[in-house]
Parts: sequence; structure tokens; C-alpha cells
Amino acid sequence: MLKANLNIDVLCVGHACFDLIFAVDRHLGPDEKGVASLFKSCGGGPAANAAVTVSRLGCKAAFVGYLGNDIYGKKHIKELEKESVITDLVVRGSSPTPLSAILVKPDGKRTLINYRESTKRLKIDDIDFSNCNPKAILFDGLEPEISFPLAEFAKQRGIPTIMDAGSVHYGTQKLTNLVDYIVASKKFACEFTSETDEEKAAKKLSEYALSVVVTLGERGLIWKDKRDMGWIPAFTVDAVDTTGAGDAFHGAFAAGIADGKKWDELLRYSSAVAALCCTKLGARLGIPTSEDVNKFLEKQG
Repeated sequence: MLKANLNIDVLCVGHACFDLIFAVDRHLGPDEKGVASLFKSCGGGPAANAAVTVSRLGCKAAFVGYLGNDIYGKKHIKELEKESVITDLVVRGSSPTPLSAILVKPDGKRTLINYRESTKRLKIDDIDFSNCNPKAILFDGLEPEISFPLAEFAKQRGIPTIMDAGSVHYGTQKLTNLVDYIVASKKFACEFTSETDEEKAAKKLSEYALSVVVTLGERGLIWKDKRDMGWIPAFTVDAVDTTGAGDAFHGAFAAGIADGKKWDELLRYSSAVAALCCTKLGARLGIPTSEDVNKFLEKQG
């Protein structure tokens, strides 16, 4: 069992994989072969990317998840360590590191296929969190057996918790009742609430958490808490690849919660981080530093 004895800003819990990224001129049809104009590879996964984001923004991050002892797991661990992400709570094993194949079109839109079928989920007794006291915890719901008790533990200790709700699955469904902040995609918000209108979906989601943010891509975001509701437009950038923009937003949001940012500043800052992530190919490769973000926001006025 790994023991968490960490004083950190953000604990990021969930999925790690290795990304294989291909730039293509269009998505291919049935029985059609194509040629990529560019190839990149790097570590990926919602919680792992969020941890890198937290670190690049100047906060102390730790990642909790699984990586195999294969070549992809070794490369990913080295990346995390290079980014100053604490990897003491990464469980290693003989199961393969999950892989993602990503096809990116010229307009920045992408198609992603993730494979982790033969990789087992972490068990509740893999990590002892009893002495862990982060300023915030971010969950992506993809390691449910350790996430649920950790969310309860955080509630008892008054540690703010955030859920990256990208899609509806067992982990995100159950965490909606356990976290303080739900940061959801439109897909999750509408599917989970059975609403087609994102505003109505945000209102319904706010019944589960203190505050809710529904991200809408290039349209910005909607937010709702127990008293108010608002909308913030997205920043305009030349998008190269939208992969990882949500992960970057969640990491920035968690870092901002840990840092005590005010609500309006928190949402604007997180939106800027997500926008800048879209300006480079590859989720991990596009995550900005705090200096990049501050310069960008100064230009925006």
C-alpha cells in the first residue's frame, strides 16, 4: 500500500494514458487509408493533464492513478517528474498503460479513441490517504473505488473537491453527490439531467453541488451556484487542437480554488488556460505556464 504523507496544493485523482496524436486533413471514410501530416506523442489522461496544468501554473500537484511498467508508463512517469508533479501515489504494475489515438483536423476538432480494457481499476486499499491534507482535490471519476471514500474523507476535513465531468459513467454519476464543485461538459450536463438546454441543465446540476460550471467550448461557459447564475464568453484564439482544453480548464480551476481566487477571476483565469491549450498540437504540449496566462490576460484588458 502506498501512503500519502503530502502537503500539496492539489491532488489529482484518476486516469493517465499515453497519447499518440496524428494531424490529418479530414476524417477518413470506410475502408479509406490516409496519411498524417504531423505526429506527436506525450502523456495524457484527464487527471494527469490537470496535474501538469496545476504544476505549470506554479502550484504543487500530485497525481494519483495507474501507469504500467511498459515503455509508455516509463515515458509518462518521466514526463510527470520533469513537470515537478509528485508521483509517489502512482501505482505501477504489469497491466499495460492505457493508450489514446487522436486524429486532429485543421480546424482543431479531434476524434479520440482510448483503450484501457485490460487495465484494472485501483482498489480502495492501494493507497492510504489518512495523512494527506491537500488544499483541493480534483476527480475525473475514472478511478471510482478510491475516489468515493476519498471524497467522503475530504468532506469530513473540509477540503474542497472538484469533479471533471466529461461524460456520464459510473464514477461521475456517483461523485455528483459527493463533491463541492461540478465542472461539466455540455454533453455530461445535458445527458445527466435529461435536458437539451444547457441553462436548464446547469440549474438542475446545481441541486447536487455548491457550484456548477458547464463548459461550452468556443461559446464559453455557464455557471450556477445556490444564489446566482452567469455566462462568460470564450477567449478568441487560433485553435490548432482542442484536445486537453477541458483538462487544462479543470486543472486551472482546481489550482485557483486551492489558491483562494475569487469566483469571477477563477473562471476568467481557467478560461484563458483552456484557450491557450488549444493553440498547440497535443493536450500536454499546449498547457501554458502562469507567465503565459498572465501575459495573455494583460493583452485582453
